[in-house]
Amino acid sequence: MLWDIDHTLIATRGVGREIFADAFEKVTGTPMREQATVDGMTEPVIFHRTAQLHGITSDRTMFDEFARHSTELHRLRAHDLRERGHALPGAAAALATLAARDDIVQSVVTGNIRAVAETKLQVFGLDTHIWFPYGGYGDDHDDRAELVRTAIARTRAATGAHVALADILLIGDTPADIAAARAAGVPVLAVATGRTPAADLAEAGATATISDLRDLSPLRDLLH
Repeated sequence: MLWDIDHTLIATRGVGREIFADAFEKVTGTPMREQATVDGMTEPVIFHRTAQLHGITSDRTMFDEFARHSTELHRLRAHDLRERGHALPGAAAALATLAARDDIVQSVVTGNIRAVAETKLQVFGLDTHIWFPYGGYGDDHDDRAELVRTAIARTRAATGAHVALADILLIGDTPADIAAARAAGVPVLAVATGRTPAADLAEAGATATISDLRDLSPLRDLLH
Protein backbone atom coordinates (compact mmCIF):
# COMPACT_ATOMS: atom_id res chain seq x y z
CA MET A 1 0.00 0.00 0.00
CA LEU A 2 1.52 3.30 -1.12
CA TRP A 3 -0.01 6.51 0.20
CA ASP A 4 0.29 10.01 -1.16
CA ILE A 5 0.37 12.54 1.71
CA ASP A 6 -0.83 16.06 0.89
CA HIS A 7 -4.59 16.26 0.31
CA THR A 8 -4.80 12.47 0.63
CA LEU A 9 -3.93 11.99 4.31
CA ILE A 10 -3.46 15.57 5.50
CA ALA A 11 -4.07 19.23 4.69
CA THR A 12 -1.64 21.92 5.89
CA ARG A 13 -4.08 24.79 5.25
CA GLY A 14 -1.47 27.19 3.92
CA VAL A 15 1.36 26.42 6.33
CA GLY A 16 3.15 24.33 3.72
CA ARG A 17 3.11 27.18 1.22
CA GLU A 18 4.42 29.61 3.84
CA ILE A 19 7.28 27.25 4.66
CA PHE A 20 8.08 26.82 0.98
CA ALA A 21 8.18 30.62 0.55
CA ASP A 22 10.46 31.07 3.57
CA ALA A 23 12.88 28.37 2.40
CA PHE A 24 12.79 29.73 -1.15
CA GLU A 25 13.77 33.20 0.01
CA LYS A 26 16.52 31.87 2.27
CA VAL A 27 18.12 30.04 -0.67
CA THR A 28 17.56 32.50 -3.52
CA GLY A 29 17.51 35.80 -1.64
CA THR A 30 14.30 36.62 -3.53
CA PRO A 31 10.86 36.84 -1.91
CA MET A 32 8.46 34.35 -3.50
CA ARG A 33 5.84 36.29 -5.48
CA GLU A 34 4.16 33.20 -6.91
CA GLN A 35 4.53 29.45 -6.68
CA ALA A 36 4.48 26.93 -9.51
CA THR A 37 1.69 24.36 -9.66
CA VAL A 38 2.09 21.92 -6.80
CA ASP A 39 -0.63 19.29 -7.28
CA GLY A 40 1.03 15.95 -7.91
CA MET A 41 4.45 17.51 -8.53
CA THR A 42 7.66 16.53 -6.78
CA GLU A 43 9.41 19.08 -4.58
CA PRO A 44 12.46 19.49 -6.87
CA VAL A 45 10.19 20.22 -9.83
CA ILE A 46 8.11 22.73 -7.86
CA PHE A 47 11.26 24.48 -6.67
CA HIS A 48 12.82 24.56 -10.15
CA ARG A 49 9.65 25.89 -11.81
CA THR A 50 9.10 28.45 -9.06
CA ALA A 51 12.67 29.65 -9.51
CA GLN A 52 12.02 30.00 -13.25
CA LEU A 53 8.95 32.15 -12.54
CA HIS A 54 11.31 34.52 -10.73
CA GLY A 55 13.95 34.52 -13.45
CA ILE A 56 16.29 32.32 -11.40
CA THR A 57 18.29 29.44 -12.84
CA SER A 58 18.44 26.68 -10.23
CA ASP A 59 20.49 23.51 -9.93
CA ARG A 60 20.52 20.46 -7.68
CA THR A 61 22.87 22.08 -5.17
CA MET A 62 20.43 24.94 -4.76
CA PHE A 63 17.55 22.51 -4.30
CA ASP A 64 19.49 20.52 -1.71
CA GLU A 65 20.00 23.73 0.27
CA PHE A 66 16.29 24.50 -0.07
CA ALA A 67 15.48 20.98 1.18
CA ARG A 68 17.63 21.50 4.29
CA HIS A 69 15.85 24.75 5.11
CA SER A 70 12.45 23.19 4.42
CA THR A 71 13.21 20.29 6.74
CA GLU A 72 14.26 22.64 9.54
CA LEU A 73 11.26 24.94 9.05
CA HIS A 74 8.76 22.08 9.10
CA ARG A 75 10.18 20.95 12.43
CA LEU A 76 10.22 24.49 13.84
CA ARG A 77 6.64 25.08 12.72
CA ALA A 78 5.22 21.74 13.82
CA HIS A 79 2.91 23.60 16.20
CA ASP A 80 1.53 25.72 13.34
CA LEU A 81 0.98 22.63 11.24
CA ARG A 82 -0.89 20.98 14.09
CA GLU A 83 -2.97 24.06 14.90
CA ARG A 84 -3.88 25.15 11.39
CA GLY A 85 -3.70 21.89 9.45
CA HIS A 86 -5.47 18.61 10.05
CA ALA A 87 -5.59 14.95 9.20
CA LEU A 88 -8.25 14.35 6.58
CA PRO A 89 -11.48 12.57 7.51
CA GLY A 90 -11.00 8.84 7.88
CA ALA A 91 -7.21 8.93 7.42
CA ALA A 92 -6.25 7.63 10.85
CA ALA A 93 -8.94 4.94 10.81
CA ALA A 94 -7.94 3.79 7.32
CA LEU A 95 -4.29 3.45 8.30
CA ALA A 96 -5.21 1.55 11.47
CA THR A 97 -7.64 -0.74 9.64
CA LEU A 98 -5.01 -1.73 7.10
CA ALA A 99 -2.36 -2.14 9.81
CA ALA A 100 -4.56 -4.77 11.46
CA ARG A 101 -4.00 -7.01 8.45
CA ASP A 102 -0.76 -9.00 8.50
CA ASP A 103 -0.67 -9.24 4.70
CA ILE A 104 -0.37 -5.48 4.08
CA VAL A 105 2.66 -3.20 4.35
CA GLN A 106 2.01 0.55 4.20
CA SER A 107 4.44 3.16 2.95
CA VAL A 108 4.30 6.43 1.02
CA VAL A 109 4.94 7.82 -2.44
CA THR A 110 5.12 11.58 -2.16
CA GLY A 111 6.67 14.58 -3.82
CA ASN A 112 7.85 15.69 -0.38
CA ILE A 113 11.42 14.98 0.62
CA ARG A 114 11.57 12.15 3.14
CA ALA A 115 12.37 14.25 6.23
CA VAL A 116 9.40 16.52 5.55
CA ALA A 117 7.11 13.57 4.84
CA GLU A 118 8.01 12.07 8.20
CA THR A 119 7.45 15.35 10.04
CA LYS A 120 4.07 15.97 8.42
CA LEU A 121 2.72 12.54 9.34
CA GLN A 122 4.22 12.63 12.85
CA VAL A 123 2.56 15.98 13.54
CA PHE A 124 -0.86 14.49 12.91
CA GLY A 125 -0.15 11.11 14.50
CA LEU A 126 -0.31 9.25 11.20
CA ASP A 127 3.23 7.89 11.16
CA THR A 128 2.74 4.82 13.37
CA HIS A 129 1.80 2.37 10.64
CA ILE A 130 4.01 3.76 7.85
CA TRP A 131 7.25 2.01 6.87
CA PHE A 132 9.16 5.08 5.74
CA PRO A 133 12.28 3.21 4.49
CA TYR A 134 10.11 1.49 1.89
CA GLY A 135 8.78 4.71 0.35
CA GLY A 136 9.53 6.92 -2.63
CA TYR A 137 10.26 10.62 -2.05
CA GLY A 138 10.89 13.85 -3.88
CA ASP A 139 14.58 13.69 -3.03
CA ASP A 140 14.80 10.34 -4.85
CA HIS A 141 13.71 11.51 -8.30
CA ASP A 142 11.91 14.33 -10.10
CA ASP A 143 9.46 12.00 -11.84
CA ARG A 144 6.57 10.62 -9.79
CA ALA A 145 6.38 7.32 -11.67
CA GLU A 146 10.00 6.71 -10.73
CA LEU A 147 9.06 7.25 -7.10
CA VAL A 148 6.50 4.45 -7.39
CA ARG A 149 9.11 2.17 -8.91
CA THR A 150 11.59 3.15 -6.20
CA ALA A 151 9.11 2.28 -3.45
CA ILE A 152 8.35 -1.07 -5.06
CA ALA A 153 12.04 -1.90 -5.36
CA ARG A 154 12.72 -0.89 -1.75
CA THR A 155 9.81 -2.95 -0.47
CA ARG A 156 10.91 -6.01 -2.41
CA ALA A 157 14.50 -5.62 -1.22
CA ALA A 158 13.53 -5.11 2.42
CA THR A 159 10.98 -7.92 2.62
CA GLY A 160 12.74 -10.39 0.38
CA ALA A 161 9.41 -11.06 -1.27
CA HIS A 162 8.45 -10.76 -4.90
CA VAL A 163 5.58 -8.32 -4.66
CA ALA A 164 3.45 -8.52 -7.79
CA LEU A 165 2.42 -5.22 -9.35
CA ALA A 166 -1.23 -6.25 -9.15
CA ASP A 167 -0.85 -6.58 -5.37
CA ILE A 168 0.34 -2.98 -4.96
CA LEU A 169 -2.16 -0.16 -4.52
CA LEU A 170 -1.38 3.54 -4.77
CA ILE A 171 -3.77 5.98 -3.08
CA GLY A 172 -3.68 9.61 -4.15
CA ASP A 173 -5.74 12.68 -4.96
CA THR A 174 -4.41 14.00 -8.27
CA PRO A 175 -4.28 13.01 -11.94
CA ALA A 176 -0.48 12.97 -11.50
CA ASP A 177 -0.84 10.20 -8.90
CA ILE A 178 -3.00 8.26 -11.33
CA ALA A 179 -0.58 8.76 -14.22
CA ALA A 180 2.36 7.64 -12.06
CA ALA A 181 0.55 4.50 -10.92
CA ARG A 182 -0.47 3.61 -14.46
CA ALA A 183 3.06 4.20 -15.76
CA ALA A 184 4.41 1.90 -13.05
CA GLY A 185 1.74 -0.70 -13.77
CA VAL A 186 -0.08 -0.65 -10.42
CA PRO A 187 -3.74 -0.05 -9.50
CA VAL A 188 -4.69 3.33 -8.05
CA LEU A 189 -7.48 4.41 -5.73
CA ALA A 190 -8.23 8.11 -6.18
CA VAL A 191 -9.52 10.17 -3.25
CA ALA A 192 -11.42 13.36 -4.09
CA THR A 193 -10.13 15.27 -1.08
CA GLY A 194 -7.84 17.52 -3.10
CA ARG A 195 -8.61 20.00 -5.85
CA THR A 196 -9.71 17.44 -8.45
CA PRO A 197 -13.35 16.28 -8.51
CA ALA A 198 -14.12 12.55 -8.41
CA ALA A 199 -15.44 12.56 -11.99
CA ASP A 200 -12.16 14.01 -13.28
CA LEU A 201 -10.15 11.48 -11.32
CA ALA A 202 -12.19 8.66 -12.82
CA GLU A 203 -11.71 10.12 -16.30
CA ALA A 204 -7.96 10.29 -15.66
CA GLY A 205 -7.95 6.51 -15.31
CA ALA A 206 -8.25 5.72 -11.61
CA THR A 207 -9.01 2.09 -10.87
CA ALA A 208 -11.63 3.31 -8.40
CA THR A 209 -12.55 6.62 -6.77
CA ILE A 210 -13.92 7.60 -3.36
CA SER A 211 -15.07 10.91 -1.93
CA ASP A 212 -12.90 10.58 1.19
CA LEU A 213 -11.26 7.94 3.37
CA ARG A 214 -14.38 7.39 5.46
CA ASP A 215 -15.66 5.30 2.54
CA LEU A 216 -13.44 2.21 2.64
CA SER A 217 -15.66 -0.20 0.73
CA PRO A 218 -13.92 0.38 -2.67
CA LEU A 219 -10.58 0.00 -0.91
CA ARG A 220 -11.64 -3.33 0.56
CA ASP A 221 -12.87 -4.46 -2.85
CA LEU A 222 -9.49 -3.65 -4.42
CA LEU A 223 -7.66 -5.58 -1.71
CA HIS A 224 -9.63 -8.82 -2.19
